[in-house]
Amino acid sequence: MTVHQMVIRNGKIATAADVFTCDIGITNGKIVALGENLDGDEVIDATGKIVLPGGVDAHLHLDQPTGDGSVMADDFHTGTRSAACGGTTTVIPFACQQKGDTIRNAVNDYHTRAEGRAVVDYAFHLIVTETTDQVLGQELPALIEEGYTSFKIYMTYDALKLNDREILEVLSVARRDGAMAMIHAENTDCIAWLTDKLEQAGQTAPHFHGASRPQIVEREATHRAISLAELVDVPVLIVHVSGQAAIEQIRWAQNRGFRVYAETCPQYLFLTADDMEADNFEGAKCICSPPPRDKESQQDVWRGIENGTFQVFSSDHAPFRFDDPKGKKIGGTKADFKSIPNGVPGVETRLPLLFSEGVVKGRIDLRRFVELTAANPARIYGLYPRKGTIAVGADADIAIWDPHRTVEITNDILHHNVDYTPYQGIEVQGWPTTVLSRGTYVVKDGEYCGTEGHGKFLKCEKPDPAKPKGMGRMI
Repeated sequence: MTVHQMVIRNGKIATAADVFTCDIGITNGKIVALGENLDGDEVIDATGKIVLPGGVDAHLHLDQPTGDGSVMADDFHTGTRSAACGGTTTVIPFACQQKGDTIRNAVNDYHTRAEGRAVVDYAFHLIVTETTDQVLGQELPALIEEGYTSFKIYMTYDALKLNDREILEVLSVARRDGAMAMIHAENTDCIAWLTDKLEQAGQTAPHFHGASRPQIVEREATHRAISLAELVDVPVLIVHVSGQAAIEQIRWAQNRGFRVYAETCPQYLFLTADDMEADNFEGAKCICSPPPRDKESQQDVWRGIENGTFQVFSSDHAPFRFDDPKGKKIGGTKADFKSIPNGVPGVETRLPLLFSEGVVKGRIDLRRFVELTAANPARIYGLYPRKGTIAVGADADIAIWDPHRTVEITNDILHHNVDYTPYQGIEVQGWPTTVLSRGTYVVKDGEYCGTEGHGKFLKCEKPDPAKPKGMGRMI
């Protein structure tokens, strides 16, 4: 009988397709057998536990240059350490092209930042901020062939945004070369106009960030992004969707058969605009874009998770320290909301929050949980079935969960390098107690034990979900 290097026994295994019980045999970092009575040099007894594929967090920012003097708190070491402790074993952050520079230089710089630092495996999305002939005709096609098969387009932020013509040009490259396009959908001119009006009225405190970006600016941009994608006939994924206005546009497109995918994040389930009204500049902790909405919007997002509108649940981890002159307080404690770095931390709490409020409370089942947090991100970004599932031939990226363990989320138990969590005080049920990355412990018996540099760069395949359906107007 074959003796495996490691066997996981007696756990309830869940994938996006099935929930079942069997042993998992692991050798040389791969899952090599699923069966009964497997023998192993080391046996992990998962009795009473749930055995899941390691999470795939397909939207987070690590050690990313910002351009405004602010500095992200998490690099590839601390960020992936935190990811691992929350049950995530693959991350896909962003290599961001700086205006006036090349995407190739951004990729090279990001490799330098990541190499030898990551605890778990990682890939890169690209961020396209300029559409020169070199970018469209040379760099993007070459990088896609080299395994960078997804990129993000911004419709807002002066340092990042593209106009409609530029978006069409980038989408046409995605269609021709088989890449997945992600879109941050907010109307930049509406935001600028509203921001000017708020400033003229002296309404610049942190909570007015939400007033500068109401749902209508997200709805309009989402509709426009879908229309541009329809014109080119290319699938797109709308990231960090915050509420019903944008959800309606996405659902309309999906019902018409367009390949429009959608992502949401924990901040739209657990935070509201009220959190930005905290005293003593504390509201700055919850500033992100799109901003948190209201309780009704939270329920709208839950319905989208339940009914399949959303394919991906990501953290959008954007780690700026609060009490730091290069973090949220870069402009001081009296800064206008527009000067406060956008983003909230959440890579470690992403999975426990959704497990507790989604699975434990019966909103979604285990298969849907795996689909949203591991299998679908891996499929959509060209990493499946190497990542995102428990199957023979897959990497042995596995998280063993104690579904009964209750944890009060406090910043002192987390492993990021941020000095706060916006989810402080929330009690969750269910937490990963053992996490393997390619068959190697990164968390054991609830304690972090990973090794800096264990994580490897992943080249992504051209994803099937990025293939056009031939329904658009482009020939």
